[in-house]
Amino acid sequence: MGKIKNKNKPVMPNLKDLKLLLTIGGLYALATLSSNTFVNIFLWKQSGEYIDIAIYNLFIYILQPIAFVIAGKFAKKVDRTLIIRIGISFLSVFYVTVLIAGDKASQFPYLLGSILGIGYGFYWLAFNVLTFEVTEPESRVYFNGILGTLQSFGGMVGPFFAGYIISKLDNFQGYSIIFFISFFLFLVAIIYSFFLSKRKATDKFLFSKVVYERKKNHDWRNILYAHLFQGLREGLFIFIIAIWVYIATNSEFALGAFNLTFSLCSFIGYYIVSKIIKVENRKKAIFLGGLLLYTGVLIFVFQTSYWMLLAYGVVIGFAYPLFNVPFISLTYDIIGKATDAKNLRIEYIIIREWFINIGRVTAILIFIIAVSRIDPVKIIPILLLTIGGGNLLAYYFVRKTNLLIYSSHK
Repeated sequence: MGKIKNKNKPVMPNLKDLKLLLTIGGLYALATLSSNTFVNIFLWKQSGEYIDIAIYNLFIYILQPIAFVIAGKFAKKVDRTLIIRIGISFLSVFYVTVLIAGDKASQFPYLLGSILGIGYGFYWLAFNVLTFEVTEPESRVYFNGILGTLQSFGGMVGPFFAGYIISKLDNFQGYSIIFFISFFLFLVAIIYSFFLSKRKATDKFLFSKVVYERKKNHDWRNILYAHLFQGLREGLFIFIIAIWVYIATNSEFALGAFNLTFSLCSFIGYYIVSKIIKVENRKKAIFLGGLLLYTGVLIFVFQTSYWMLLAYGVVIGFAYPLFNVPFISLTYDIIGKATDAKNLRIEYIIIREWFINIGRVTAILIFIIAVSRIDPVKIIPILLLTIGGGNLLAYYFVRKTNLLIYSSHK
């Protein structure tokens, strides 16, 4: 009886590093979610042009995969905890640059996007590799669920608090305070990173070998295509939602309240999903999550009031955990079963991120071309309704993976 009972408990192979990594992830979430939503609004209020905001986001996702490759090469030669510190340092520099640029920040979308993209690339390469190393298949749903819970908590507290501060103070003063707080939180995250166990690899960087793995490993190929379509949706929705909510309400506080609603539902969703989703139910959860995300698009596009926007926040708040927790866990398991995964995990994670960012960049380029030729009021709803189905399309490739291989862990 005891053995059967223990079988269902999450395996915690390195509890100290796991807790530290979750703490760093939580600080990152609080810092970025407090400010990133409002960086887009900060730039929008200065420029008022969709294309300027799109270019800023485009350069984030062009530089991010390039930084991934550079960080991956370094990670094969130096301590991986150093890589995560470099990433967080670039993110800190980004907020300092925004503060220095002030009301001229919208004139430098290329520079700002590039700095943030480099920071994201180094941070997420290291974070994903460390996640792979401090978790096992049985503990990944638990880890991703807790991480999602922390991210949702950051999404509740950060944007709501930020929106309140900005609405109560002179605009630039309020933005300056929020950006400085994010800078401080990143400094704290850097300090925590020094307590992680050192992890150094001396293997060669074999990028082409992992690219070739797509030809012979059907599961790996399908999960990459799934990530491409996931990125397609993210590329557009990651900035257009905040702008539309702000345009509809003309209030940073209302935008913060929207994020509070979304993140509260997401917080509850991640907690529940991490408890109830079993390996054998992953595909069903991914499909249902993708379906709910597209249902949210329909609500958002045809909304007529702020309350409808809040309804959209509720739907996607529950949908993202339902999609992300099993999707991310399945991805790590597929990598774990791939050829020479122990020595090539960095290369596998880089390729995955390349496909996500190919999707993001594609979506933003489509957006830039579309709004430069057609009235944004007319074309944006069409783009949302088409590109917004990315997660649902991702399921088409997820369903082709052989789940039985990943449900037989001892």
